[in-house]
Amino acid sequence: MIERPKYLRQLIDNKDNGFPKVITGIRRCGKSSLLKEIYRNYLLSIGVLKENIISIELDDINNVKYRDPFELNKYVLEKCNTNSMHYVFIDEIQLVNTIINPVYTDGKHVIAKNGDEGAIGFVEVVLGLSRKKNIDLYVTGSNSKMLSSDIVTEFRDKAINIHLQPLSFEEFFNYKGGYKTEAFEEYLRYGGMPLAVLKNSEQEKKEYLTRLFETTYFKDILEHNNLNKSESLDELCTILSSECGHLINADKIANIYESNKKENIDKATVSKYINFFVDAFILNPVERYDLKGKNRIGALRKYYFIDNGLRNARLNFSSLDEGQMLENLVYNELIYNGYTVNVGVYDKVEKNKNGVSIKKVMRLIS
Repeated sequence: MIERPKYLRQLIDNKDNGFPKVITGIRRCGKSSLLKEIYRNYLLSIGVLKENIISIELDDINNVKYRDPFELNKYVLEKCNTNSMHYVFIDEIQLVNTIINPVYTDGKHVIAKNGDEGAIGFVEVVLGLSRKKNIDLYVTGSNSKMLSSDIVTEFRDKAINIHLQPLSFEEFFNYKGGYKTEAFEEYLRYGGMPLAVLKNSEQEKKEYLTRLFETTYFKDILEHNNLNKSESLDELCTILSSECGHLINADKIANIYESNKKENIDKATVSKYINFFVDAFILNPVERYDLKGKNRIGALRKYYFIDNGLRNARLNFSSLDEGQMLENLVYNELIYNGYTVNVGVYDKVEKNKNGVSIKKVMRLIS
């Protein structure tokens, strides 16, 4: 089992604090394993009884009835029928249907449509259960309906958001062992997505990382944003991979797209699609910072992938720029360790071999 000490510590620090813990992060980064294996083992080690740890997987066909919010609420309360503290893990919480308040439907459970008033869904279930003194609640969900912006909007200050990244290099090396140089080269190329790390061969790693986009990430984005086709998403994701670490804007990306595809795409569409990637935790934007004026400036920014392996998969692991890979890795390590990152640009004057002063544009991450 791959250990995740940073996130285990966050769970321990927030244990029994009266707030639901909402575990977010890109698909397949280990959210369920963190709860159902690592944290569960910790709870057992401190004396929590097995029967006081309740785990509900809503993507299991045997648990379909609990996708009704009232049935889920009833089930949890029945399981937590003693005064001792119960630790409840609900996986794939987004599968809970949103229904119209039965008060308005003669007691019938009718699935709500967008805009229906009096709708009740997973948010009401989570907040209601978390108010019980004998329940400490933890939920995870897929990016289709559990995106970063959605969490902030739905729960505001009523829940603790613990956001997972793929494995840091420290976590990766603690699991892999061996020579650090060899481990670093593997991590630089294939990243830290847990299931990719567990694959034995390079070909298996490549196929898994490439398939994640086709079968999971693009599917989530299309579903969440009511899109029909993924061709533009696919091409834009590849462009962003090749431009990783470069200062770019929507105009530049649109120009590259039009050159590659021989068809037009407007700047507004580019910006919208980039935001889809950001909301799905695939990309992180970094704004340009005026080092003299101490202000954020302009529309130019850099975009970094949440994981090197995912970024490299978009380029078919060929013709990879080591500088870009290293910069992307450094960015993720800084974020993992709690830093806020901006990119800065300043002018530096130097003399050339002929004694003539020349101006160089210097870029840095701060």
